[in-house]
Amino acid sequence: MATKLDKDQLRGLVDPHWRRLYNFVFRLTLDRDRAERYLADVFTLAANSEKIPADGVEVWLLGLANQLLEERLPRQPEVNFDILDDVLRNEATRTDVVRSLSDPQRDFLLWELKQGCMTSVINCLPPGERAAFVVCHVLKLADDAASKSLGITESAYKVRLSRARKKIGDYLAPRCEHVNPMNPCRCAARVGTALHKGFIKPMGPSGGVVSLRKPQEPYGRYGTGSGNEDVPMRDISAIYGNLPEPDPPEDLGNKLVDQLAR
Repeated sequence: MATKLDKDQLRGLVDPHWRRLYNFVFRLTLDRDRAERYLADVFTLAANSEKIPADGVEVWLLGLANQLLEERLPRQPEVNFDILDDVLRNEATRTDVVRSLSDPQRDFLLWELKQGCMTSVINCLPPGERAAFVVCHVLKLADDAASKSLGITESAYKVRLSRARKKIGDYLAPRCEHVNPMNPCRCAARVGTALHKGFIKPMGPSGGVVSLRKPQEPYGRYGTGSGNEDVPMRDISAIYGNLPEPDPPEDLGNKLVDQLAR
């Protein structure tokens, strides 16, 4: 039977890792409530384990998270590319909404729409391919660590990753202005629709429905940062590698420790 960890030991387990684990779980679920619940379950499994590894704790925790998600997520995506198109692209463009906004509001909502759409695209993949894409392009793990975290061989991981890249690339390449500025789908023209359908919300303390970024940070037109107003990222890995970490409740780490210590 595992020895119960004291509060300091629990904090040493949770504090260094919970944000990146939340990032992983949220990207695979696109649901903040589920991400918080699943994260608590992952750390419960970890705290009750017979032995916590001395090295490679993050990869071990990601492995626990991936196993839990494989058990709980449906084998087929809960959203698909057709649904995403229907939500964001089946209505006439509405540039009047962007023109009516102040610069901070405009920049924030354009960035919210970009990162929300990109995260939704990931969720159109089957869970296995989704996880491979996230550990590679969002968490930026090396191939050996990524495959270990998913509990598969490195060759199997590369197959999943290749399939995920192709599906995402095939979807974004003819549509998205962030891949090619000449493409027809432009965030400025879709903000009105996204607001109307609740895909994003107006600026507030916690941002939008799919908010991952705090409003005080500079974005640039393509979300590449201040001073890069007209620099589309083009490359899929660069686009996803530049997405900010999710913005979970600041006290979530403390809540996890308190819950585990009961």
